[in-house]
Amino acid sequence: MTDDSTVPNRGADPAPALLVDKDTKVSDILREYGDIAAVMETFGVKRVGGFSVRKYLTKALTVERAAKVHRVPLDEFLTTVRTAVGQQP
Repeated sequence: MTDDSTVPNRGADPAPALLVDKDTKVSDILREYGDIAAVMETFGVKRVGGFSVRKYLTKALTVERAAKVHRVPLDEFLTTVRTAVGQQP
């Protein structure tokens, strides 16, 4: 008889999805959930193409900072983005 704690969990859920919070980088959200870029654009967070200074800067832009820059209440921004990616608001 084997101890169940030593048997690998076959068929386990894949790695957990990116948890969106105030410290999550906008670029990570767009990379993980690219299809929600249109939702983020409603807040003024535009898609960035090509190799530009703006593309470089978005890698450091957090959800909290994006909300502040675009004058959107953080809780409203988080709720909308979390809902769009299927997380609890």
